[in-house]
Amino acid sequence: MSIKALRKLQLGRETTAGTAVAATTIFRVENAMLKDDRLKVKPGEDIGNLGGSNRQYESFLGGSLSMPEHPLTFEQSLHIFEAGIKSVATGVADTGGSGKVYTYAFPTTSANTPKTYTIEGGDDQQAEELEYSFVKSFTVSGGPKEAVMISAEWEGRQITKCSFTTPLTAPTVEEVLFANGSLAINDVSGVLGATVKSNTLMGCTLNVTTGFQSVAAANASKTFAFVKQTAPDITLNITFEHDATAVAEKDAWIAGTARQIQLKFIGTALTTSGTYSTKAVIINLAGKWESFDVIGEQDGNDIVSGTFRAAYDSTATLFGNIVVVNELASVP
Repeated sequence: MSIKALRKLQLGRETTAGTAVAATTIFRVENAMLKDDRLKVKPGEDIGNLGGSNRQYESFLGGSLSMPEHPLTFEQSLHIFEAGIKSVATGVADTGGSGKVYTYAFPTTSANTPKTYTIEGGDDQQAEELEYSFVKSFTVSGGPKEAVMISAEWEGRQITKCSFTTPLTAPTVEEVLFANGSLAINDVSGVLGATVKSNTLMGCTLNVTTGFQSVAAANASKTFAFVKQTAPDITLNITFEHDATAVAEKDAWIAGTARQIQLKFIGTALTTSGTYSTKAVIINLAGKWESFDVIGEQDGNDIVSGTFRAAYDSTATLFGNIVVVNELASVP
């Protein structure tokens, strides 16, 4: 008899994309189950029998993981960004400090290469693994009195039975809190992050379609042949207190003025301060406002939401990136 409390999800970073590896870490998430996406086809046929036949063939092998919304952490967010933006692998030492800086830049003039993973999932009854796994899309969201949350959609090559890699221990993580966030917005000719807008950020949702997709070419196998990058799609919805900042950004939308936005969330103090004194997750985007909603309300307080679409801006020399600062020398 299997037990829900004995479910787990374990990740291993592949050295060669598509070659399965042992897991190296437990991912701290609930209800993340691997899905077998193999295609079974029953062909149509007329064979003089009202009951038909049990003729069937298997045309494709594939798998996926819908990683449900869970608290974003300064440590395990690296895996989603590695598999969904680009492989960075090791943090850059912060000058004079103990921080390690991971910069995940969205692609501009050349494609990025994701880090692929072997994912192990299941319970005490049966484990399965999904190799050649990458992130197709992810969402980061936050609001008052909450942790910042993240969810991700993974795709992989095929589901096979396995035994869990043991022994692994769930790593220590720190949640990113919305209350420790700040919002900066300025013209693309200004300094990114220089103009902080206080007491106005009421909520945010970053939606990223990574552009990574599998290609199912004929390759003497029922699995996909390779993974390639197409254009990513990035939008950021921000809910403002209906104040002067909201009015100014709505004016920028009407005028079609390009903007650059920085969302910054800080954590606990680093052992030694350098350029950074705390852990951090920083989202930097250039682009233009795409729409603004009508004025809404939250507990009797007026709010307004706008949707910002990221796009490369030559003045800011920026499309977008996500920066994570922690004290891990490399992605576990």
